[in-house]
Amino acid sequence: IVDAETLDELFDLAKSRGDAELEVNLAAQTLTLPNGKTIEFPIDDFNKTCLLEGIDQLGYLLKHRSAVEQYEKRHPARVNTKL
Repeated sequence: IVDAETLDELFDLAKSRGDAELEVNLAAQTLTLPNGKTIEFPIDDFNKTCLLEGIDQLGYLLKHRSAVEQYEKRHPARVNTKL
C-alpha cells in the first residue's frame, strides 16, 4: 500500500518508461524508484515472514511443529474423538 501521490508517480512512470526498474526491499519495507526516491510501505508481520522465508500458512505452522506438539501434550483434548 502506498499513498495516492506515490501511486500517481508509479502510473506516470509506467506510462513514460514501461521498462523502468523499481527496487522492492521487503526486509526494510521500502520501494526505491529509478530517480532514487525511497518510499516506505506497510506489511503485516505474518505475511512479511512468509514471503521472506518462501513459505505459506501451512509452512509457517509446520515450522512451529514442535511448539504445537508440546502445547498439545500440556492441554488435554477438549473434544472426544472416540465415538
